[in-house]
Amino acid sequence: MHSGWGVLVAVSLDPLELLARRRIVTADPEMPGAIQPYHFAAQLEPAEQQKHLSHCAASSCGLAVSSIGEVLSELNQRHYRIVGAAVLFAAGRPLPALEKILSAHPLIHTAEGEFFRQNAAKAFESLQIPVTSIRERELDERAKAVFEKRASRVQATISNLGTSVGPPWTRDHKTAALAAALILTASEQKVCQ
Repeated sequence: MHSGWGVLVAVSLDPLELLARRRIVTADPEMPGAIQPYHFAAQLEPAEQQKHLSHCAASSCGLAVSSIGEVLSELNQRHYRIVGAAVLFAAGRPLPALEKILSAHPLIHTAEGEFFRQNAAKAFESLQIPVTSIRERELDERAKAVFEKRASRVQATISNLGTSVGPPWTRDHKTAALAAALILTASEQKVCQ
């Protein structure tokens, strides 16, 4: 996720195949301050700050539900069953109170990143799609733990998907695909238990 947009990737396993990829919009460019809600809130009177953030959150979640819902509908029409979703998070540390966030520019950036990630997670939940939060820096270690000896092969396959599907196939797409493969593998392991 980024400020106002994110990458959504759906995969299947055996063989690992890309089913969908989209750039989803999570901020209304027409809404003042929606793309950088905390930056905008810092310029408002204290009584208006939380109102602005709440308004932006409702809009962001609604846009994410719409974007994710389109992909979900497309995959359902192609007879794929969605078993879960992953949202990649940064540090995952709790944020301080709003007043403290708005008084420190680095915290504003951190809060905005978490803002869009949280809204994406809420969108999946509202669509009844189980969502797992994964710290991005832990993704490779999780892949090694889940895929064991196959981890490097799975990652190479994901990396090489860009050759067959064409651009864009950025780092965002690759990490999203790896997270999706982890969720799908975990789902299959639950069924086998």
